[in-house]
Amino acid sequence: MSGEKSTQLERKLGPWMLWGLGVGYVISGEYFGWNLGLEQGGTLGLAIATGFIILMYLTFTFCYTEMACAIPKAGGAFDYASRGLGRKLGALAGIAQVIEFVFAPPAIAAAIGAYFNLFFPNVPSTEIAIAAYVVFTALNIYGVQAAAGFELFVTVLAVGELLLFCGVTAPSFHWQNLTANALPHGISGAFAAIPFAIWFFLAIEGVANVAEETVNPQRNILIGFGSAILTLVVLAVLTFACSVGVSGWEAIVYPTPGAAPSDSPLPLALSHIVGDSHLLYHMLIFVGLFGLIASFHGIILAAGRAVMEMGRVGYMAPILGKVNKRFKTPANALIANMVVGIIALLSGKTGDIITLSVFGALTLYVISLVTYFALRRNEPDMPRPFKAPFYPVAPAVGLAIAVLALVAVTIYNLSLAVIFFVILSASYLYFRVFSKEAEEEEDMVEGLEAVFVEEK
Repeated sequence: MSGEKSTQLERKLGPWMLWGLGVGYVISGEYFGWNLGLEQGGTLGLAIATGFIILMYLTFTFCYTEMACAIPKAGGAFDYASRGLGRKLGALAGIAQVIEFVFAPPAIAAAIGAYFNLFFPNVPSTEIAIAAYVVFTALNIYGVQAAAGFELFVTVLAVGELLLFCGVTAPSFHWQNLTANALPHGISGAFAAIPFAIWFFLAIEGVANVAEETVNPQRNILIGFGSAILTLVVLAVLTFACSVGVSGWEAIVYPTPGAAPSDSPLPLALSHIVGDSHLLYHMLIFVGLFGLIASFHGIILAAGRAVMEMGRVGYMAPILGKVNKRFKTPANALIANMVVGIIALLSGKTGDIITLSVFGALTLYVISLVTYFALRRNEPDMPRPFKAPFYPVAPAVGLAIAVLALVAVTIYNLSLAVIFFVILSASYLYFRVFSKEAEEEEDMVEGLEAVFVEEK
């Protein structure tokens, strides 16, 4: 019984909190990162990529919501795939999910440092990013209700700031700025821009990882997931159009001609309207930090649950599966994720870190959608409080786009693909070696229980 308590989470989250988490996980993607796709594909190339990715996320999210409502467990895709495809593919889905959630925060931390550095140029941005890691890991260890409450607060501020940004920039929107040099590298640029289109929505699936901490998950996950993805689609389209429409795509990628690509596209766009000394400019930077913090903090929360679930079943080090006795949170997993994230952060390669996270996400999406078909076919009578619409066409479209996107990202990022598959393979090898011991122990316990019942 005590062992069960050491891995048990508390149910405290409602639908409003889930909306805050779902939007908060992702909203930093509206503030930075996506503009790097303009360098690859121009306005039209990134727009084409984003259109297909929106379709993929809409189809994927509703299928994922169906599974989350039916199987409300903290492991998300890991638990669904283990049930639908078996433990080996379940482990692969879990590892891909961990890679996505562990490598997204360091990219966001780098942007936090870059935004903060605009206010305090004498403070190194890397030190700011590391400090952010320590502070928000500590907040997540303290408790899920406090963490989710903070997430909701900063998410509402970040959404309001994006709407204000669009309101300020919309009067300066000119259609010709969207069409100027719109496809600089041809149609291949659209494929190269895919990782940055995904960054608009990456980690929305993290809502499923707090299913065990959700009150009435079969109902509230649907409300939280559905409202979050619709909010994000609207914000992505508005942010894209209003940013580029001010002065063309080059203006929100390069601070000056020939400079390195920027991690702060929205301030660049606004500076072309009001200058860099106006109150609105400084307010955008300040509140923009809340958008970055919302995603940074939220993905740290989801990553802790994903790693905890893998440790809980022995697919990663069992110590990662322990829940802190005092705070009832996965403290060990959160600390381990912070250490790995800081190491990645110190590489200084934000675009590469984003792409590694995208590799994990796309692998997760492919396995999850295959799982969805397997569960529909093999367990048609499983209780499903929500069923995704347009089956089987919608999930088939989502799966086709996810596979195409994974192939394209691999072709255009071969060196990073090698790094990703090395991490994936090494983690899977650990699972194959060490999970056998956990499985043998589980079989022994089940055998003893069966003998006890028989004797009784």
